[in-house]
Amino acid sequence: MRVLSPRRRLALLAATLAVLFVVFAVRGPLSPAEVRGWLAPLGASAPVAFVAVSVGLNVLLVPGALLAATSGLLFGPLLGTALSLVAATLSALVAVTIARATGRAGVEQLAGRRITAAGNWLKRHGFGAVVTARLAPGVPDAPVSYAAGLAGVRRRHVAAGTLVGGAPRAFAYAALGGSLTNLSSPLAVVGLVVLVATGLLGAEAVRRAVTRSRSARAAFTELRGERDA
Repeated sequence: MRVLSPRRRLALLAATLAVLFVVFAVRGPLSPAEVRGWLAPLGASAPVAFVAVSVGLNVLLVPGALLAATSGLLFGPLLGTALSLVAATLSALVAVTIARATGRAGVEQLAGRRITAAGNWLKRHGFGAVVTARLAPGVPDAPVSYAAGLAGVRRRHVAAGTLVGGAPRAFAYAALGGSLTNLSSPLAVVGLVVLVATGLLGAEAVRRAVTRSRSARAAFTELRGERDA
């Protein structure tokens, strides 16, 4: 069997992600009713099934906000938050593994100065960089994970950074999803306040990182070029 070169593996990964993004953009987001219909027959095993489905969808660039809101709608804000965090962390680890296996060697050969700077910033700051990226408004989840894998960020830093940085948004979206029929409820208001506060905190964290580091400026320029979360 012919083994693909690192450059061709990287090109295949990029092409696959681009196709998947177009497919989901054309199809439109999954509705909560669709997901509920899939999970209803599973009974007590539904949370496990939801995590598995969420991992697959997030890796395929389905927005994490949609998945977290759906989790809150299906399971309530507390269990929904826990499930979405577990799914987000597992998704990040899967994306890192895919990126390392298929594209890292190619990136090392082909990376331009901006991408190299972004990778260096992620790798140099590890846990803190992942937390900042998860908090930052407008920065999508899956591309951050793929970039971390391509840059060689340690898996434990990706996992811990996703848990810490993703927790506030996971709760906010789960609370809003759980309050979909009554968005004026106290729970929905709390979720909205947490979401706004997280956005402000993330924006400040990005500002400080960008002020201190040229590689951080390159990193967020690259990451904000994607729109999946």
